[in-house]
Amino acid sequence: MQVQLACIVEGHGEISAVPVLLRRMAAAIGSHIELQIPHPVRFPRSKLPIPGELEKAVELATAKVAPSGGLLILMDADDDCPATMAPDLLARALATRSDLPIAVVLPRREFESWFLAAAESLRGRFKLPQDVKVPSDPEAIRGAKEWLKDRLANGNYSPAVDQPALAAIFDLQQARVAPSFDKLWREMERLLAVLGGSQTAEAPE
Repeated sequence: MQVQLACIVEGHGEISAVPVLLRRMAAAIGSHIELQIPHPVRFPRSKLPIPGELEKAVELATAKVAPSGGLLILMDADDDCPATMAPDLLARALATRSDLPIAVVLPRREFESWFLAAAESLRGRFKLPQDVKVPSDPEAIRGAKEWLKDRLANGNYSPAVDQPALAAIFDLQQARVAPSFDKLWREMERLLAVLGGSQTAEAPE
């Protein structure tokens, strides 16, 4: 069964990386669904406080999948509290399109913190050393991009190029040690179930 999931993302790298990641997750979850992801809508985080801007992005993204698709909003929490920020964004999105299942997931710091959580699965791959170790708290690191850059053999990290490549190979189960990635996993399970017609669209607490 084919279903569509629209995405709103923050950075240029996520435009390519998020579809790669979500298709891998859908396959790993074991869904019978063939996940179709239109080109994600990029939404700069600086526009979040501006009334109506997120709502415009929601309308633009969902127009690509309505009336039977869903929406995932994935943005870095940076220094904000995901537990406070995510419900607010979800409420705004649902006020715009309450007819579609919507999920909001915010990496506690950065998208790249998920790569750090699964760093052992990347040993000797993607220009990383054989002895690279998972930080004690991957999502506490402010500067996950810099963490990767410091450990890459060529000392260079480009989100637009490297995010999709890393999204294709990091271990999904290892990454679930990061609470926000585990949240993404659970939300994907819910969205796939809803879009596949096996449960209601009610969001988990």
